[in-house]
Amino acid sequence: MKISYFKRFKMEIDLADAPPVPMLPEGFAWIAWEDALVEAHAEVKFHCFQDEIDATVFPSLGNRTGCHNLMGEIRRKQGFLSAATWLITGPSGNCGTVQGVRERYGLGAIQNLGVTPSHRGCGLGSALLLKALEGFRRAGLQRAFLEVTAQNDAAVRLYRRLGFRCRKTVYKAVEQTAGALTM
Repeated sequence: MKISYFKRFKMEIDLADAPPVPMLPEGFAWIAWEDALVEAHAEVKFHCFQDEIDATVFPSLGNRTGCHNLMGEIRRKQGFLSAATWLITGPSGNCGTVQGVRERYGLGAIQNLGVTPSHRGCGLGSALLLKALEGFRRAGLQRAFLEVTAQNDAAVRLYRRLGFRCRKTVYKAVEQTAGALTM
C-alpha cells in the first residue's frame, strides 16, 4: 500500500453575498428532494464522478454501490436539508445533483455537487450550487462551505466566481494499491 496526499480547499461564502439562482437552460428542470430519489441521486453522482479525481480521493464515488451507500449516509445525517438537495433533469434524463447538510455550528455544507460530463459547460453546476445556497438561506443559515480537491481547477474557478473564498487548506490521505491510477 502506498499513501498519497491530496490537497483540498475548504471554501466558504456569506449567504447574503450569493448571487440569485439563474434560470435553467431550455429543456432542463429542477427535481426537489423526496426520499424516493436516493437511487436517482446516487446514479447521477456515479456518472458525475466515476472518472474524476474525486473518485481517487473518495473511492466510494467511483462505483454505483459506493454512491448509493454515500447517498444513504447523507440522507440519514441529522442535519440533512432537503431544501438544499436537488436534481436537474434534461432531455436525456437526470444530469446534475447536489446535497446540503446543516452542520452543528449553523453552517450549510455542500455535499457532492456534480454534473454529468456531457452536460458540463452550460451553467448547470452554477445553478445547482446557487439553488442549494438558496435552500440554506431559506433555512435561516448565514454561511455555507464546501471542500474541493485543489486539482479540480474547473470547480475551484466556479466556486471563486460565485463568491466562495478559501478559508483553509487540508490534505486528505488516501491509501492506494501499487499500480493504482493516480489522476
